[in-house]
Amino acid sequence: MAKIRQVDVSMLDKPKATPRTRELTPKQQERLAQQKQFTQMISKIEDPNTVFEIRLDADEKALTVRQRLMKAAQDAGRDIVVRKSDKGWLVGLATPERRSRRGRRKSTPAAA
Repeated sequence: MAKIRQVDVSMLDKPKATPRTRELTPKQQERLAQQKQFTQMISKIEDPNTVFEIRLDADEKALTVRQRLMKAAQDAGRDIVVRKSDKGWLVGLATPERRSRRGRRKSTPAAA
């Protein structure tokens, strides 16, 4: 059963304590630094001849790094392609020749 008691009205009217902002954990700081590094790298890709290779550490997952690259490119407003390399990923500007041909083809407007 719930306990009910009468309290002073000041308890209801007092402002709530503002929560402290937590410090980032070392892993979160590392992730943030990596995201910043990816964004800087993507901003340097100006033409199709500029390609970067990202080498993975032993503790990094390839697909996670690829997703972070795509997210950084989306935030920067760039269209990039990411291809598998021997030691990581190759990143370059997306061109019609480099784009993936997988998936459903875009329909062309048919004359009716």
